[in-house]
Amino acid sequence: MKNKPFFSVKKRTLLAIAGCVWLIAGINVIRLGILSYKKLSTVSWLSVLLTICVFGVFAAMFFKMSMKHNKRIHAYREAYRPVWHFFDLKSYIIMAIMMGGGIWLRNLGLLPDSFIAVFYTGLGAALACAGILFWILYGTFPKTGNQN
Repeated sequence: MKNKPFFSVKKRTLLAIAGCVWLIAGINVIRLGILSYKKLSTVSWLSVLLTICVFGVFAAMFFKMSMKHNKRIHAYREAYRPVWHFFDLKSYIIMAIMMGGGIWLRNLGLLPDSFIAVFYTGLGAALACAGILFWILYGTFPKTGNQN
């Protein structure tokens, strides 16, 4: 086995880690959205349509971001990278702001359940799809040579 720094994994594994993080986050956010949908007395077609629109906007954004991370990971020269390099610093900052902001807004109680239901279900589905995309990218990552 090659010598590698502590807490380092193959570049390819970074994509699997990203896939797990995004899929778990997506499932948790969808869960919050569904719980809010359950609180509503009725679910209108407009709510479903808006959820699909939220999904579409975020899915496009997360697809672009996933491909950017894939390209960055492929470009690393070293075969092994620290486990936390599945994201770059900017992505960690954005994730912290989004999570903190979402928790803060929900805890304030300023957003109605109808908004949380629509927004969180669409956002969570897009996050989960990004997680699946990272797993697909993991599966297609070259397994031989310096690309491991």
